[in-house]
Amino acid sequence: MKIISDYLIIGSGIGGLSLALRAASIGTVSLVTKKEKMDANTNYAQGGIASVLDSSDSFNLHVADTLQSGAGLSHKDVVQMVVTNGPAMINELISLGVHFSRDKSQDLDLTREGGHSKRRIVHTKDLTGQEVEQALIRNAEKNRNITIYENHMAIDLITTSKFIRRGISTNETKETCWGAYVLDIKTGEIKTFLSKIIVLATGGAGKVYLYTTNPDVATGDGVAMGHRAGARVANMEFVQFHPTCLYHPSAKNFLITESLRGEGGILIDRKGNRFMEHYHPMKELATRDIVAKSIDAELKKSGDECVFLDITHRPAGFVKDRFPHIYEKCLEFDIDITHVPIPVVPAAHYMCGGVLTDKHGLSNIANLYAIGEVACTGLHGANRLASNSLLEALVFSKAVFENSAKKLANNSDYNFPPVPLWDKGSAVDSDESVVVSHNWDEVRRLMWNYVGIVRTNKRLARAKTRIDIIQNEIKEYFWNFIITGDLLELRNLATTAELIISSATMRKESRGLHYNLDYPEKDDVNCRHDTVI
Repeated sequence: MKIISDYLIIGSGIGGLSLALRAASIGTVSLVTKKEKMDANTNYAQGGIASVLDSSDSFNLHVADTLQSGAGLSHKDVVQMVVTNGPAMINELISLGVHFSRDKSQDLDLTREGGHSKRRIVHTKDLTGQEVEQALIRNAEKNRNITIYENHMAIDLITTSKFIRRGISTNETKETCWGAYVLDIKTGEIKTFLSKIIVLATGGAGKVYLYTTNPDVATGDGVAMGHRAGARVANMEFVQFHPTCLYHPSAKNFLITESLRGEGGILIDRKGNRFMEHYHPMKELATRDIVAKSIDAELKKSGDECVFLDITHRPAGFVKDRFPHIYEKCLEFDIDITHVPIPVVPAAHYMCGGVLTDKHGLSNIANLYAIGEVACTGLHGANRLASNSLLEALVFSKAVFENSAKKLANNSDYNFPPVPLWDKGSAVDSDESVVVSHNWDEVRRLMWNYVGIVRTNKRLARAKTRIDIIQNEIKEYFWNFIITGDLLELRNLATTAELIISSATMRKESRGLHYNLDYPEKDDVNCRHDTVI
């Protein structure tokens, strides 16, 4: 089955949906999402969106904070582009029906998070991502030019090289993307999606680690697909670990937003002692890499399993009103955050690397763009500044649209080459699903133990040896058995893990989110600006 549209967008988070709404003004859009349309990292974003909206703030301050957080690797021109477009993006969301929290004067209620010198985070209490996602979906569902394919998972991108290898003639000399093979998870059918513009908007890869704040869908699909197709991938060693994930045996990786620290929450050890003042002058409001490493150091020193985030000194009414979701969720585990501190540990949260793009979101493969967490745009550098991620997705949705619209206007006669349907060959149904579940668990454990917050050369070498073995097992399994969603996720997870390990091995210094005990200092003279694979 072949499905043809002007745009193929893979992913239904803020980047994919906001681009779909723009693209629908000039053409047809196929939006593919592997679970339900609300299953995206955006939906779980508690904190908010950073933007200069107060007279005491300025673009220069926001740029400076972003560059400081990026530890020398952010691209200043990209930072300026994203920051200066911030207010317009917030106004667009409001026009689409997003309801941000407001103060008593009905002005936007701005909060502050780690690494920010001013209060500039717009939010909807502690459910910002959910509010934005729902508003975008409402608008997308009303648009006749947008078709949303739920429970559809992209397998591989269709590129010129694949046609050449299969002996299909094409006049294209440059590597070009024409679409993707997509699995209908419910029926098992593999469909051929062809499109003039293909956009990876698949989100992050937090599930590559044992402990993560990400939803189950975050398995590095876009980065892995892009890499297999020949797209350049950069800075995968920079994995942001959120400092405060709820620590409870029955809680499934529940994030405690950084805004809670922005509103006065303090970190204490089991004995009630505050410790961040020993690590950084900004204490709890230091950037995430510093806070996460500080907590990791405290846990290694004490042998404890968690530290505690305490906001009991703020009025109970304020806490319940400002953080209703966190308050209710913690109550499910008999933790009343207005009376007792919250047990927390760091967890994998955000990928600062990804498919390398230019300022227009375009990869090195013609027609292939990447947007949001799957992309490495140059904004984040070695460490993401809190609440810049949703802003980046919004700004780059505009950049991708403007660039791709020009391409379509200049190429009205568009002829697709003869693309073959998916050939399953001699693959059969598998009765060894234990192979998938075992390797899934092993990848996540080895990444947590060997390629986590603190790394060494020896740990990285061990991780590389093991991931190579797992990759070979997956490759054999992939071509022998009928494809399933679980198998595709494992394949992508292992590829993403390999990219992180390789990137971390290549960087012979410690910077931002990458900390190697064998190279504990930052090396501005000999370091790579971008680790490109």
